[in-house]
Amino acid sequence: MLPTRTTYQRSFVRADVVAGLTVWAVLIPESLAYATIAGVSPVVGLYAAVPALVLYGLIGSSRHLVVATMSATATLSASIVADYTIHSPDKFVVVTAALAITTGLLGLLAGVLRLGFLASFISEPVLKGFIVGLALTILIGQVPKLLGVPKGEGDFFEQLWDLVRHLGDVDGLTVLVGGLSLFAVLALRRWLPLVPGSLVVVLAAIAAVAIWNLDADGLAIVGPITSGLPEVGLPSGVSAKEYLDLAASAVGVLLIGYAEGLGAAKTYAVRDGYDIDANRELLGLGAANLGAGLASGMVVNGSLSKTAVNGGAGARSQLSGLTVAVLTVITLLFLTGLFENLPEATLAAVVIAAVIELVDIPALRRLYGVWSSSLASVYGWGTRVDFIAAIAAMLGVLVFDTLPGLFIGIGVSILLLLYRSTQPHVARLTRSASDTWVDVERHPDLPVDQRVVVVRVEASLLFVNADHIRSRIRAMATDQVRLVVLDAETTPAIDVTATEMLATLARDLERTDIRFALAHGIGQTRDVLRTAGADDVALTGYTSVDEAIAALEPPISTEPEHPDQPPAP
Repeated sequence: MLPTRTTYQRSFVRADVVAGLTVWAVLIPESLAYATIAGVSPVVGLYAAVPALVLYGLIGSSRHLVVATMSATATLSASIVADYTIHSPDKFVVVTAALAITTGLLGLLAGVLRLGFLASFISEPVLKGFIVGLALTILIGQVPKLLGVPKGEGDFFEQLWDLVRHLGDVDGLTVLVGGLSLFAVLALRRWLPLVPGSLVVVLAAIAAVAIWNLDADGLAIVGPITSGLPEVGLPSGVSAKEYLDLAASAVGVLLIGYAEGLGAAKTYAVRDGYDIDANRELLGLGAANLGAGLASGMVVNGSLSKTAVNGGAGARSQLSGLTVAVLTVITLLFLTGLFENLPEATLAAVVIAAVIELVDIPALRRLYGVWSSSLASVYGWGTRVDFIAAIAAMLGVLVFDTLPGLFIGIGVSILLLLYRSTQPHVARLTRSASDTWVDVERHPDLPVDQRVVVVRVEASLLFVNADHIRSRIRAMATDQVRLVVLDAETTPAIDVTATEMLATLARDLERTDIRFALAHGIGQTRDVLRTAGADDVALTGYTSVDEAIAALEPPISTEPEHPDQPPAP
């Protein structure tokens, strides 16, 4: 969000310019590296950065978010474009730009239609598993460059096996340069975090090549990079039908880029006390991708790492992003020749250092640890739903490629959500010492009245769980029971199917001389019960469990008994 006259202070200029310089030092080597991940010339990453930074700054709602090339969307771009150009590889570059344009148009359309809720379809665990899988895929693609061996084809495991088979063919000079570069980047990040480690290592490697003519000894370098500004306009040779064909894949790119960027934007908005508009973020991301594609670039999205650099350097507004854009234009005009002698092993080291932290195994362990015996008794194997969804997304990426992996993760998480929705916890309640109603399973020491069953459904009552709830309540209504009370205080909603189920349940219990009542019907639940004709079975008349018990069975609850004791005569 660019500052206005009324909101911007002159004292912010220095902080924004310093932050812009700092981000530029990180963005240049990373943009070159991420372009290679996307399968295009390194300079394409710089082409994309300039319009993305400017257009997001004009439209987006974050003061700190840096929009540029990123590993996740770069990998998606490479796999999508490879599929579309399998019979015409010479079109790889133009289709890469066309994918960015298509993604941009979809983002703008989604923003206009106020579809900011789209990100909610990608849960945090699914995104975590997807990113871990993506990071592993990127790593296995970059390690061959670090070792000087050919890159294998196929999925992650096929590439890993191919790498193992070629370990005897590693090039000593490449390993030395790549290993030292990787160590230096990681060491500078660890012990001198304020130093732009990637840029320092890149410049040092370029100097080493120039001084010792390492390329003459067989060290692979980036090679010629076109200087100057890119051509602006629609990529040549891409038909309208091809744009339409790319649309389905572009949806996946948009979802991933939007979810990742929105997370980064919200992180810094919370820190500095301002709000993020989800729909403006879609518009900003759409405009950034459209501009990147029209400038012969590639897909872009909000970067958490560069946003962290921006915020840590003291940025106060998107003026820092404009500073980065200006410096990137200067780089394109005058400094591209400097990067021609960059060793590919060093570029691979920069990529590996950037993504290695994304292999967040501790986060997966934490997801696995979200478990308790009480949850397991209700949901069984579905207790670890978030962990299962994360692993599904990760394995989907490793085995089936990036975009299928994303949708596998989303699909599994939705299926598990539906499964848990069909199996809500139906708790039997008993009265505590403080005269409140609590779950018997969590308070086994408390006595239970054998003639009254008070139950609580910890979910909405819907068609997907109506039969399960009816079965659980019927199972509790043993021969000793004379009254069943459903405490609806934790039931925020009910549908017609569940209403009919309650009416049927009430009639079935009545045939066995068991009365049924509903208490604490709140909000939507009370309204639906009333309008659906539930008054015929007296489901809506009690404001509390105690009122229902007192009205329908006054003698009950005078002598509570423990469940493992024999019933009173």
